[in-house]
Amino acid sequence: MITAVVALATAMAFVWFVLMCMVENEDWTAAAYSKVLDNIEAINKLRAKDAASRGKLADYYGAAAALMKIFSGRGNAKEIEKLEVQNSLLKKGYLKQVGIFAMPGYVLLRRFDVLGKSGIHKAILAKNTELYGKKHAENKTRQLMAKLLSYPIAGMAFSFALGASVMRYSSAAGAAILSVGTALMLILVYALYDEVSDKTNKRRAAIARQFPNMASKLALLVTSGMIMAKAWKETAYSQESELYMEMRKTSEELDNLVSPETAYSAFINRCNTKETSKLASAIMQNLSKGNAEIGSLLRELAKEAWQERRHTAKRDSEKANSKLIIPAMLLFLAILLIIMAPLVMNFANF
Repeated sequence: MITAVVALATAMAFVWFVLMCMVENEDWTAAAYSKVLDNIEAINKLRAKDAASRGKLADYYGAAAALMKIFSGRGNAKEIEKLEVQNSLLKKGYLKQVGIFAMPGYVLLRRFDVLGKSGIHKAILAKNTELYGKKHAENKTRQLMAKLLSYPIAGMAFSFALGASVMRYSSAAGAAILSVGTALMLILVYALYDEVSDKTNKRRAAIARQFPNMASKLALLVTSGMIMAKAWKETAYSQESELYMEMRKTSEELDNLVSPETAYSAFINRCNTKETSKLASAIMQNLSKGNAEIGSLLRELAKEAWQERRHTAKRDSEKANSKLIIPAMLLFLAILLIIMAPLVMNFANF
């Protein structure tokens, strides 16, 4: 048994080492590019967090504002600077910031085309298209697929090696390490895959929540006489949340002379919610009809969005109430036990 486990550990470690030796500049470049995207995403989140903190501080004055500044700290400027330096080094070709554990996965993806045509790859690509747009979706998908392929090889090699070492002293403990190690690797692989789905679902939900306010503001600007492109841009830069950031991308594309049909179609693909699809489709259909008809359409969309938001809030409250039933029952049983215990003890004394 120990010999077989050692052989498996050695084989997996050998495969991982051989794949590492086959890594080419193309693989390092792809990994570095994905790392840059990860850093940019982290920088945007930190900046959004700092902007939210500044917005909260603006509500305080005098001594209260000074006290809040002390507790809130200096923000994330140092962390942002650190990430920006990393990106600068990566762009210059310094690859020390790139982790090596996922590199064998890049080799497998490059050498076996079938992996890039699998159902898992297509599912991840579709979700990453929403999260990062078509420009970066392929590279982010490649990064995740590389992790899904490489991490199990390294993880199982380590788990088998550790299990074999422990088996020399205790067969049960060694078998437990093998079982736990295998389970942890399966959980890790699933968690990496599920993280993309979770991000996509949270993003869609956030966009759906933000849509009524955005549609109302856009309808107000258009009906007041502002042209659609300017009203779109004005609305896009009014907030820092997900939907408004996607609107900014569309506005930038329009400023760069991308055709409205292409820009709004890309907006639909990135957001992928029924509300944004209706909005962008209505705008594309009425580009040649002026603001009179699009204004009424926007008002109607905003009205529908607010109604849907109320219905969603009602459904969420009903779900929350149903989830509270079990804690309420447990609390009731605890109170009942507290009341009945002294009575039972008194009867027992008689």
